[in-house]
Amino acid sequence: MSQADARSDSSTTGLSESPVTRAPSPPDAPPPPQPAASVPKSPPGREDDIDLLPVAEPLPIAEPLSAENPAASPPPPPATAAIYNSVPPPPPARATLPPVKPGPEISPAASGVGSAKGVRWRGELESIQRRAEAQKAAKRAASIAAAHGQPPPPETEDLDEEEEHLTDEVVKSAPPWLISTVIHLVLLLILALITTPAGRGVSKVLLTFGQGEQEAPVEFAEFAIDTDIDIADQDTTEDTPMDTSIPEIFEVVQPELSEVAPIELGVGVSVDIAKPMFNGRTGAMRRALLSIYGGTPETEDAVKLGLEWLKRNQQRNGSWSMKGPFGDGAISENRTAATAMALLAFLGDGNTHLGGKYADQVEAGMKYLVSQQDRSGFMAKDARGHEKMYAQAQATIALSELYAMTKDSWLRPRAQLSIDFAEQAQSEEGGWRYEPKFDADTSVTGWYVMALQSGASAGLDVNDSIMRRVNKFLETVSSYDGAAYSYQPRGVPSPAMTAEGLLCRQYLGWDRNHEPMIRGIMALLDDSPFNIRDADVYYWYYATQVLHHYGGSPWRLWNNKMREQLPAAQVKSGKEAGSWAPQRDNWGRNHGRLYTTCLSIYCLEVYYRHMPLYKSDPEEE
Repeated sequence: MSQADARSDSSTTGLSESPVTRAPSPPDAPPPPQPAASVPKSPPGREDDIDLLPVAEPLPIAEPLSAENPAASPPPPPATAAIYNSVPPPPPARATLPPVKPGPEISPAASGVGSAKGVRWRGELESIQRRAEAQKAAKRAASIAAAHGQPPPPETEDLDEEEEHLTDEVVKSAPPWLISTVIHLVLLLILALITTPAGRGVSKVLLTFGQGEQEAPVEFAEFAIDTDIDIADQDTTEDTPMDTSIPEIFEVVQPELSEVAPIELGVGVSVDIAKPMFNGRTGAMRRALLSIYGGTPETEDAVKLGLEWLKRNQQRNGSWSMKGPFGDGAISENRTAATAMALLAFLGDGNTHLGGKYADQVEAGMKYLVSQQDRSGFMAKDARGHEKMYAQAQATIALSELYAMTKDSWLRPRAQLSIDFAEQAQSEEGGWRYEPKFDADTSVTGWYVMALQSGASAGLDVNDSIMRRVNKFLETVSSYDGAAYSYQPRGVPSPAMTAEGLLCRQYLGWDRNHEPMIRGIMALLDDSPFNIRDADVYYWYYATQVLHHYGGSPWRLWNNKMREQLPAAQVKSGKEAGSWAPQRDNWGRNHGRLYTTCLSIYCLEVYYRHMPLYKSDPEEE
């Protein structure tokens, strides 16, 4: 705002504060005359700056001077400014004041200082104006002192104070982010200097010695670090020697069957198998279990040869076929079941899609199964009617074991979806059969019990009530208080269904010394021992598992025959080397060479495929 505008505002303010009361003007009165223009007064102390004032501008209306309003009275003009004395006083106050017409706004003339800058700090123009005024006042004082013959007054102090004031103004008007940035940079520099190790990179040290107060010279001891230390020269603490027998120590730590299985079961109590079920398939645990449970190099060689046969017969899309390209295939095709059974053979040997010798084959087969899965979790839509639920259960076991062994987050929702389908497909009888939620038989139910137990071992969500309902179904197909089992209720017990029913009971919580369990085990050994001439690989698959978990002498009796006869029956040469011929098997003629080969591999992997469920009886051992 210009000085003239400031005086005009000051005069207008004085008008509003005047004690004179306005009288209403009569109607149709002519407009009052405008006040005459007069030369504005200079503010106090500015008598010499006449050239800085505008030449002509509207005169403000002055307030009447009174004792009640001394602040409105202007100060008396200085005597040195004669031009201001010639200005006539303002006219006296009237009862009725004419309305003041605002004059045209007069913009302050550009001084040339900073007119080219678009953006300035707050207060910069004011500080520059004050500095210019201070310089003019200093020049004026110097000229007056020179006229009177006096030395000019010092102006450095005023200028220094002005510089300090300008610096303070700039600092105060700086944005906060700029100040914060500068402070943080300084702190970071200090921290860098403090934390930098002084000794790193120093190759030479300069020591300066001066005359000390003591006359005796200071002697420095020389030393060196010698890495060749003679242990014989060191002071040692003698221990009291003890006589120990090393062979006796090794004899004590020899693994025994009673030390391997960590789970003690009770009648009717659900089995906690979630932790150890698949932990013995690789590494030192596998070697220990092979030794403890009677595996041999012949059984291991047969497994390797069988896996090579499966590798050669995998399809380009990652699946396997029940019908070929090998000879003696199945009557009907079921790619989901064939792929799942082949994967289970690779998984039992410790291979996954993330590791192992056959990781590529496992990954391709896993992707094929996942590609067949619909929104409900069902994966066997292309299988025949009575084979669909078998294939679905086997695929569920494969996905659950893969997730249990790898914890692959990509695989978890697929495996969980298959578990959810198994739970929803359970029938009112408590088991499963050829169609979801319809009827039940021991054969299909046994595969779904293994699927749900594999899911529980993998950490998937499994409803406990599902397993309790399975126990109710098994009661309907059991005979001799649970020592024998039939295919369906009121049926005739068979060795295969008895072995499958007893395995389900083991996983559902039966104790090893439960009387029906003992009688059932003894019946299997007495009535249906392992005999390669009476080939029934389905029965062998379940009997091998239930006797392996039971352990003790019944397992040794079974295993002593199986580990010799089953590898010897494997094809050792030709195109089908590594497989087992299906012609003499009870069910092989219908299901083909891949079916007999996969189930035979499962039997020879039993030593480490699943961790044992029971501790064996020490007295029996």
